[in-house]
Amino acid sequence: MTGTPGFIGERLMQAREARGLTAVSLAEMIGVRSANISNYERKKQSPSAEVMERIARVLNQPQAFFLRPITVASEGVWWRSMNAAAKGARVRALARHSWLREIVAYLSEFVDFPDVNLPDFTPPEDIREISMEDVEGIALDCRRFWNVGMGPVADIVLLLENNGIIVSRGELAAEKLDAYSQHPKDSGHPLVFIGSDKASAVRNRFDAAHELGHLILHRNVDARRISGSATFKMIEDQAHRFAAAFNLPAEEFANQLWAPTLDAFLAMKPHWRVAIGAMIKRCGQLGIVTDEQATRLWINMNRRRWRTREPLDDRIPLEQPRLLRRSFELLINEGIKSPEQIATDLALNLADIESLACLQEGYLSGRAPEVIAMPQLRRQTRPKGTSGSVVYFPPKGD
Repeated sequence: MTGTPGFIGERLMQAREARGLTAVSLAEMIGVRSANISNYERKKQSPSAEVMERIARVLNQPQAFFLRPITVASEGVWWRSMNAAAKGARVRALARHSWLREIVAYLSEFVDFPDVNLPDFTPPEDIREISMEDVEGIALDCRRFWNVGMGPVADIVLLLENNGIIVSRGELAAEKLDAYSQHPKDSGHPLVFIGSDKASAVRNRFDAAHELGHLILHRNVDARRISGSATFKMIEDQAHRFAAAFNLPAEEFANQLWAPTLDAFLAMKPHWRVAIGAMIKRCGQLGIVTDEQATRLWINMNRRRWRTREPLDDRIPLEQPRLLRRSFELLINEGIKSPEQIATDLALNLADIESLACLQEGYLSGRAPEVIAMPQLRRQTRPKGTSGSVVYFPPKGD
């Protein structure tokens, strides 16, 4: 039986994992033995033309996808949870993360992203050498480095993007998996992915600050070498503390808090755009409340039924990533690339590109009701005679 010339077994595994399928379930869906799937993925054989067509249809990818070499190296990712129940979601997210990195690399050929502008506090490789006092100071120094003052950050996602961090948002389909981040060695641009499952602006802001903590505190730590629940917990605790200190600077927050009560926290929530639960924890960190007082606050949270969903969660707008979306809009609006050319170049399902780039559903596939204009962008010719443009993002607005 003739196989498919140029078939890339790793692409089959990548697409299968991205769709959340096991080898057995995929085999049943396309009518072959599970051993065949294993052989395809391990490059021991390639599928026939008929089987290849079924694979592409079931996994919802163009056949060209399975012939395109993988160009991004496998590197460690900082996960918000290493819970066994979230393993399947991590596998799925990691496969899609590879596609995100390919999209970033592709756009980089035409668009100049903002330069990476992360403060380098030369954190140690041994995380045990990082104290919580160090974390507090680094969070404040990060604010000073970016000159955002000590009040609420207007838009944390925009702040990250304007400083060269690529942000994406989408479903992670796991209760214990809220976000992840990576600082690839090849692309130079850190990536942060924020889960949209809980659809809470205050939680998403905390997640963004948490991942920023990883990028700054743990940039010299190889995430792939982290083992043991105690070490992982220490790393997560440090990122949690960074997020708390970054979102609620100790002195400013304490000065504005007239009383550590639920009503006071609720009144401050629209201003700081931080969860009431996060404010309770912050008061404990700063010694504003004792453990006993914090326990009573949590009990009262339960009585008011605020633990699962707090008041105002539906009124504070979600912060949306802009960088990738606007880059694709720029390519199309300027006539640099058509949606068809983008689909051919990336060899990815258009719905996956739209999702990962936070584009309006149907924007590339032609089902969108209209093309989105970009009056806020200021453009100048890209240097060295290339056809792309430099993209600038304003400090406020969309």
